Amino acid sequence: MQSLFEQERPGTWGEVLGQEKAKGKVEVLRRRGLAGRAYWISGPSGTGKTTIARILASEIAEPWAIEEVDATTLTPGRLREIESTWGSLPLASRPGRAYLVNEAHGLRRDAVRQLLVMLERIPRHCIVVFTTTLDGMNLFGDAQEDAHPLLSRCTELRLTSQGLAKPGAARLLEIANAEGLRNGDSDSDLLKRLERIIHESRGNLRAAIQRVEEGALL
Repeated sequence: MQSLFEQERPGTWGEVLGQEKAKGKVEVLRRRGLAGRAYWISGPSGTGKTTIARILASEIAEPWAIEEVDATTLTPGRLREIESTWGSLPLASRPGRAYLVNEAHGLRRDAVRQLLVMLERIPRHCIVVFTTTLDGMNLFGDAQEDAHPLLSRCTELRLTSQGLAKPGAARLLEIANAEGLRNGDSDSDLLKRLERIIHESRGNLRAAIQRVEEGALL
């Protein structure tokens, strides 16, 4: 059974809470084409990095043409395998390919060096999307001498936990209503409690939804 967070994960840009700067940058890029690029998405935990990466990928590729991997598994050999698939253009309504690299701060040094070359020749129908937390990004910068050259080859989307309390509380109340996870207090009282939960979770909406699922409003 899916967790409530996975069940309620946004599937469209309109469902993503906040992150107006990141969404605005994507909108500008869309006019020139989203594919043929690498993206680096960073931000606090639970602010939508994986969600946005998947929505971005879904704009250019069918689900079966989206590959999601952990950065620690990307050896030079594995990267060569991935690059060997770049040339094939899927026959589909969205004829692209997307490669999502989670926990990007875990990239190996030899993988980073190979990516410096690969990202210079991404086909026009492919995207590569890296995701990591802000802490992970700082660690990556400290540990990798080629961190800056790699980031310079990517379009950066920085997510924030600022401004999520009110829209997050409203969305959590909708979820609590739908799932029968609330008590008889007024909506206004529950919204205040939900805003506190989000603040206590440091803007981590995944953690806040988990608390609702565990009965925080019952």
